[in-house]
Amino acid sequence: MPGTNLTRDEAATRAGLLTVGSYLVELDLTTGEETFASTTTIEFTCASPGASTFADLVGAEVHEVTLNGRALDPAAVYVDSRILLDDLAATNTLVVRADGTYSRSGEGLHRFVDPVDDRVYLYTQFEVPDARRVYTTFEQPDLKSVFTFRVTAPEGWKVVSNSPTPDPVPLGAGRARWDFKPTKPMSTYITAVVAGEYHEVQDVYVGAHGEIPLGHYCRQSLVEHLDVEELLTITRQGFEFFEEAFDFPYPFGKYDQLYVPEYNMGAMENAGCVTLRDEYLPRSRQDGAFYEFRASVVLHEMAHMWFGDLVTMRWWDDLWLNESFAEWACYHAAVENTAFTESWTGFTNARKVTGYRQDQMPSTHPIAADNHDLEAVEVNFDMITYAKGASVLKQLVAWVGLDPFLVGLRQYFKDHAYGSSEFADLLAALERSSGRELQGWAREWLQTAGVNTLAPVSVVDDEGRYTSVTVHQTAVPEWPTLRRHRLGVGLYDDVDGRLVLRRHLEIDVEGATTEVPELVGEPRPDLLLLNDRDLAYAKIRLDEQSLATVVRGLATLDDSLARALCWGAAWDMVRDGELAATAYVDLVLGAVGSETDAFGGSVIPRFAATAANLYAAPDHRDELVARWEQGVRRLLHEAAPGSDLQLTFARALAGAARSDDVLDELEGLLAGTVVVDGLEVDTDLRWVLVTALAARGRLGEDRIAAEEARDATISGREHAAGARAALPTPEAKEAAWQQAFLDPGTPNETQRSIVTSFFQHGQADVLAPYVGRFLDVAGTAYEQLGTQRASTALRFGFPTLLASPALLADVDAWLTTNQANANAVRYVTEGRSEVVRALAAREADAAR
Repeated sequence: MPGTNLTRDEAATRAGLLTVGSYLVELDLTTGEETFASTTTIEFTCASPGASTFADLVGAEVHEVTLNGRALDPAAVYVDSRILLDDLAATNTLVVRADGTYSRSGEGLHRFVDPVDDRVYLYTQFEVPDARRVYTTFEQPDLKSVFTFRVTAPEGWKVVSNSPTPDPVPLGAGRARWDFKPTKPMSTYITAVVAGEYHEVQDVYVGAHGEIPLGHYCRQSLVEHLDVEELLTITRQGFEFFEEAFDFPYPFGKYDQLYVPEYNMGAMENAGCVTLRDEYLPRSRQDGAFYEFRASVVLHEMAHMWFGDLVTMRWWDDLWLNESFAEWACYHAAVENTAFTESWTGFTNARKVTGYRQDQMPSTHPIAADNHDLEAVEVNFDMITYAKGASVLKQLVAWVGLDPFLVGLRQYFKDHAYGSSEFADLLAALERSSGRELQGWAREWLQTAGVNTLAPVSVVDDEGRYTSVTVHQTAVPEWPTLRRHRLGVGLYDDVDGRLVLRRHLEIDVEGATTEVPELVGEPRPDLLLLNDRDLAYAKIRLDEQSLATVVRGLATLDDSLARALCWGAAWDMVRDGELAATAYVDLVLGAVGSETDAFGGSVIPRFAATAANLYAAPDHRDELVARWEQGVRRLLHEAAPGSDLQLTFARALAGAARSDDVLDELEGLLAGTVVVDGLEVDTDLRWVLVTALAARGRLGEDRIAAEEARDATISGREHAAGARAALPTPEAKEAAWQQAFLDPGTPNETQRSIVTSFFQHGQADVLAPYVGRFLDVAGTAYEQLGTQRASTALRFGFPTLLASPALLADVDAWLTTNQANANAVRYVTEGRSEVVRALAAREADAAR
């Protein structure tokens, strides 16, 4: 539908024409289980009386449209998701009465019935352009307004929005109305309504600028898992830090955090009404990485209250800045004011690597992407927006200094409060506060794509001292920019069996080669580590001696961030075909058992599993997979009882299991006949074991159904769907395929569980027909499934595990003939690049 694809030029024209004074949004949530009633009244002015424009409304049944008291024929003016408005007056009133449809994909107003107790829960999700699925809007971020919500719902429900929740007005017949006060000026995409039979806990933060009421909400069936004291601790620490750092009081009065079901994102920064996935309320034991990441999510959304909600981008070109800033700020706040003082290590181990991966895809793009329309926003909303953007902001902070950075930021908030801005406004504020010219920096870092590689080249004399050290910078031909980097260099020596930092220095790297005269005369270290302290966004290489040191003794390097950089360098070298997959697996088996960073312990085994199963040369893959399996088994039994690593290795062993004796052990763990001291086989770990055993054909539908009955929750249903998709039978694959790749009615989290379990190692025969079927689906997925489900199917469902020259040929043929949606083409192109990388890595491993 072209009408849903608003262009930047259309938005600019409309913004030049209109000033939106207010919205009154009246929602009736008692009209049925499929639809709700929506009446919107918009007061706005027009700079050119007599002009025409349009309002936005998607997927609605429109009953009445009135403009300035004049009734318009809905059939004539509501066309292609737009309401045409002609002959505008200087001052206008638009009233639209319609019925909207509840969502099961998380887009718009999502409705969920909890299978545990049949309670009903609703919530909105509007980013990027989905407020128009619930009420009539001028759907663009720079047309800010104040919003008054009136919500009719069953008595006894909780109803929450951007303004404080009022006492409900009884209407009789079990209904009530909540009349919210007008909001502060804000964009449509950060408005919100959450309603249902939620459990509520209220508290308060008392800070330098007064009190902030704090609400926490969840489903009734999750009350026992709402660890509210921990969540309150992080929330208070966040407000304490941000209000001081930004020198601006929290702008939206109260702050509610609502944990909602079947969420299609991690969280959303609705002003004063933050929604988060209720998977963040764990029902089973989780490792430290889970809690560290959850803290970063809480702080990320809080940072948005200033950067994104108080000051909002004029158009989606600057969406990167919203997300990159919140990403940088959440890790900075965690390190400075929470118990997670080594969060930048976790960022390096788990988050930053996603930016590097995305930036090496053929679909890479500049951080400041050219989002000329909403479809471009969907294409460019990825880990370059988040992880690379945050990394580059971290480099900017190193470039200008933290204090000047914060001074400029504070002035930016004061200058643009409750308004819209562009990146140029922030850059100007930072130039004034730092005294540095930043236009050139912005061009090379924000307007070009690709990641640079930095490698040390040195000459050593007969006494083992450096006579020269040079940093060589390279770029790929498609994105040849060589950038300026603020770079740390660390020299580490083996001292009594431990790798110890001898010297750290910081240099500025520019151009293809940069000499480091400060190191001339220094004894060559055992480990020369570029990007020490991780200030730069760049792949790094280890020289021959440093790589040997890492392979031999990474576990003896006590500095967690330096260790994370070594892990990352080794993994990049595997992916680039410069280090054999076999060597990487051996490195992981030798060092990960002593890893102290929660994220490192969690993600590094997953990388090693990919190395063994996908990047290993075919002629010895089975041997390496077996070595990996037995190595993980050893790590599990050697891990400290009850430790995070023990839980991580139990999960990893489930994925690695191939041999009869290990599969027998997994069955014993599930049945309780095998006990590992300190390891609790709780609900979530049971599902990990069930899915692994299903994939290997060790159990079938009867056992999955019994486990689903044991866990009669929505999570149980989702896990059961994934376990069924993992079964190695044609019947199971066909049923899963229909449900996840063809049925637009499958709930989004159920679909995700199926798609991520569908392609399993060791099932090539039963999966072979789905290469062609995947490409067929890709051609029509967005039209048949809608944006959310199509993205899930194509992003997670590409048959990478079947990587081969034949798969590459099939994909290339499809790419030359398809007429698919641009997003679909992107996901197929990205999948193709992963196949190319896997085939090259196999060649490198064969030549080891």
